Amino acid sequence: MMQGPNVEAIRRLAEVSGRTVIASGGVTVQDDLLKLAAYAKQGIGGAIVGKALYTGNIDLAKAIQAVSAL
Repeated sequence: MMQGPNVEAIRRLAEVSGRTVIASGGVTVQDDLLKLAAYAKQGIGGAIVGKALYTGNIDLAKAIQAVSAL
């Protein structure tokens, strides 16, 4: 629905499951990716950003560069 991921719920899922979790929904803008990437060490391993790429809300090259800088 392009309203941003529930970062806390995704982080908690990774914590209680002990598994790496891929966020799959809600990513709308690059800032959403940065919020998720902040929890990489707590088990958030990636995100699906299909619609945001398709609509042009996220530029893939810029997003990769921003997340890699963390």
